[in-house]
Amino acid sequence: MLWRHGQTIWNAENRYQGQSDIPLNDAGVAQAERAARLLAALKPDKIFSSDLSRAASTAGALARITGLPVSLDKDLRERSGGCWEGLTGEEIWKGWPKERAAWNPPDGETAAAVGERVSGALARIADGLGEGQLAVVATHGAAIRLGLERFLGLDEEHSGILGTLSNCSWSVVGLRHGTWRLLEHNAGNLPEPVLGDDAVPG
Repeated sequence: MLWRHGQTIWNAENRYQGQSDIPLNDAGVAQAERAARLLAALKPDKIFSSDLSRAASTAGALARITGLPVSLDKDLRERSGGCWEGLTGEEIWKGWPKERAAWNPPDGETAAAVGERVSGALARIADGLGEGQLAVVATHGAAIRLGLERFLGLDEEHSGILGTLSNCSWSVVGLRHGTWRLLEHNAGNLPEPVLGDDAVPG
C-alpha cells in the first residue's frame, strides 16, 4: 500500500516541494490521523517511509496506533525539482513553458531516474514480506506515480496513465498469479479543490 503524505503549506500554495523538507501543516496532521485510523484497521505488518518529514510524520500517525516501527528509506523521497522547488505552478509555466509541458525540471531528476529509484525501493520492500503480509509505504505524489508505473512494468507510452493522488490517499498493489497488479488508486481521498494545469506534485 502506497500512501501519500498529508498536506503541507506548500501543497496549499501549489508550490513544487520536491526534496525540500516541508513539514505537515495543521490540515495535514489531521488528514494523517484520520487516514491512519482507517489503515490501522487493515492490520498492516510493516511501515516504511521516505525520510522527508512530511512523509515520516504521516507514517508516524499510523505507527502510534499500531505500535509498529517506521523504517525510513531515502529512495522513497520525492522527485527532485531542482530550481523549481519553492516555485508555484504559475511561476514554473512562465519561466520554463517547454520543460513544464514535458514535466522535465531542467536541473532536477528525470522521470526515468525517479521511477527506477522508487521501484527499486518497492521491490526491496516486497521481497521482505511474508505471504499475506501488508506493508504501508508513506511517500510522495510523483514518487508514487512514477515508481508504480515502473514497478508495474508500464512503458513510456503509458507514462502518466496513473492520476495524481490527493493528500493522504493511497494506492494498493497486490501479487496475483505471480504478477503485481494495481488493485486500488487514490483510495480514501478527501474532497479537495480541483487544481488546473499549473498544479505541481509533491
